[in-house]
Amino acid sequence: MGDVMNVQTEINKPQTVADARKIVSLRTQAFIGGKFVDSLSGKTLSSSSPIDGSHLANVAACDHRDVDRAVSTARAAFEAGHWRNASPNDRRKTLLKFADTLEANAEELALLETLDLGKPIANTTSVDIPLTIETVRYYAEAINKVYDELGPSPSNAVSMIVREPVGVVAAVTPWNFPLLMAAWKFAPALATGNSVIMKPAEQTSLSLLRVAELAAEAGIPAGVFNVLPGDGPSAGKPLALHMDVDAIVFTGSTAVGKLIMGYAAQSNMKRVGLECGGKSPQIVMADCDNLGAAANAAAWGVFYDQGQVCTAGTRLLVQKDIKDRFLEKVAGIATGLKPGNPLDPKTEFGSLVDETQLNTVLGYIEKGSAEGAHLRAGGKRAMTESGGFYVQPTLFDGVTNEMTIAREEIFGPVISAIEFETLDQALSIANDSIYGLAAGIWTSNVNTAHIAGRALRAGNVWINCWDGSDITTPFGGFKQSGFGRDRSLHAFDKYTELKTIWLQLSN
Repeated sequence: MGDVMNVQTEINKPQTVADARKIVSLRTQAFIGGKFVDSLSGKTLSSSSPIDGSHLANVAACDHRDVDRAVSTARAAFEAGHWRNASPNDRRKTLLKFADTLEANAEELALLETLDLGKPIANTTSVDIPLTIETVRYYAEAINKVYDELGPSPSNAVSMIVREPVGVVAAVTPWNFPLLMAAWKFAPALATGNSVIMKPAEQTSLSLLRVAELAAEAGIPAGVFNVLPGDGPSAGKPLALHMDVDAIVFTGSTAVGKLIMGYAAQSNMKRVGLECGGKSPQIVMADCDNLGAAANAAAWGVFYDQGQVCTAGTRLLVQKDIKDRFLEKVAGIATGLKPGNPLDPKTEFGSLVDETQLNTVLGYIEKGSAEGAHLRAGGKRAMTESGGFYVQPTLFDGVTNEMTIAREEIFGPVISAIEFETLDQALSIANDSIYGLAAGIWTSNVNTAHIAGRALRAGNVWINCWDGSDITTPFGGFKQSGFGRDRSLHAFDKYTELKTIWLQLSN
């Protein structure tokens, strides 16, 4: 126990990227068939830390040849049946051991995510990694608690409806929650007996590569859990096109989601599950009896993780009677929130993932001003002396729903405040979007709450809160925010086939 405590204390100390790199395990090769291997081309991608722009590692850049190798390995493991045919209780024990192994290495995994993503260490330590572990444990415990069915067949027959694993599942995951979003995919896929190939975002591969190693240590058989780092065109596209991949699941932009659907159609009609973009509306009614809580939720509903959250409530709809005093509260939170060193446990607001994303966010801010929105807070790059990619929390007033900043997903800390007069007007504005991932409303009127809850066209609707959820509730979107659900028992639907077996009895 003393050694563990010393390691944890040591990991909490680093304040620079250089110091942090000395105490983490940087795995940079692909993980195929239970071992780390170089990409067949020998090519690598340079991984840098957005904290200060410094180089972290050269990570294997996989292409179609590595995809073929991984798929062949995953298929062989599936057909061998060591994992697929293991008893539910045996799979449960292995996944629980996997969760314990993740927990034993939680501090290192949190530090890897902060180094790779620029997310505050306070968030990765207290939110991302604990929720990742919880996800694995939840699906481990669900394995032997989900039953097949017997149909109401006639007396001379027995009809059984059983769930079987799909087979080889490919999962393409985003950079904003590298391990948590991955766990939402691999935990239910593994629990149901599939072989899995993970393709992390090229910006943030390090933590998932380390997790692959921990999966093997926990006893997940070789070939059942594989990780292919690489960019989308070189590694993601071949996975989606591969004729021997049975299902592909994806979290990321709507544009890439559409490509993946097309690749599945061009190949073998593999099953597709998509969780894509969002432009979520958060409505604040004048009858809200706690404007302070609503303002805090409006601010942190966008500024958490620097706005790099698919459910961020970036369209803030405020009723006319309270707009000015309400936005004054939100602006106060924005101006008081200062970007800081993500390695400092006191930092609440870190960096964007890379320079490309920084330039994208700054470009949207410039466009918002050019289209006539009023900049009330932020709007500038910050901490330029650090070498990292920081931008101030930003609030626009005077936005209309036709402006670019109200239509397109910015994926940065930018709030677009829109005024409305009536509930019907607010609901019309809220639903006027290609997206439908999340929505929310603040009101003290239960009738208003119920009407809005049913009228808002989104997969997740929050009333008098924002981001209220846990692993037991399904997560996914309407419209061009995708289809299929992560979390809860409903996630099993993406990774299993329903089979009907009809046994005719002799008369």
